[in-house]
Amino acid sequence: MTFRGWPSEALEFYEGLTADNSKTYWTAHLPFYEEQVRGPMLELLAALEPELGPGKIFRPYRDVRFSNDKSPYKTHLGAWLERGGYIQLSADGLAAGCGMYQLEPDQLDRYRKAVANDRTGKQLTEVIAGIEKADVVVHGHGSLKTAPRGYPKDHPRVDLLRHKGLTTWTEWEPAAWLGTPAALKRVVEFFRKSWPLRDWLDDHVGPPRR
Repeated sequence: MTFRGWPSEALEFYEGLTADNSKTYWTAHLPFYEEQVRGPMLELLAALEPELGPGKIFRPYRDVRFSNDKSPYKTHLGAWLERGGYIQLSADGLAAGCGMYQLEPDQLDRYRKAVANDRTGKQLTEVIAGIEKADVVVHGHGSLKTAPRGYPKDHPRVDLLRHKGLTTWTEWEPAAWLGTPAALKRVVEFFRKSWPLRDWLDDHVGPPRR
């Protein structure tokens, strides 16, 4: 199973699904989805597994139980990697992210303590500086407007303390390379640049306690 990229029709499939998010459209295009959309993603995950661990493709169905939008199907294909990576294909092109998007309460407590600590906090600022020097952007998520309770508002790393999640993220617009093995190279390069952030989070935050 060799990854060869996605055909341009894979993006057109999602353009069509965005315009007609119905069971009729989905059923009519299901064979194409399995072969030309989901199939290449499985090939990409297999190619990434030796370095990045096994991956899993998310279900294409939306959870509409608590949403005003009752559209039944996701207008993108998402996949998760064991080492904390995320890959997404949509009509807008290819995207990838790495890190921890939404920290659980116990993770958030460990994250804030590590950021506040002079040694580990300075390590994080150095990690972020190195990643952004390599032209990968680091994003904070769920950020508070001010310092969290128990931390001084003038803390030198207050901007990091305000976040409830921290990830790298990049997006590639549709181009000819997306239909070639070059897509694999771009994804691998992105994750290699991003791993220092994930490694810091693994070392100082870790998985949530169950």
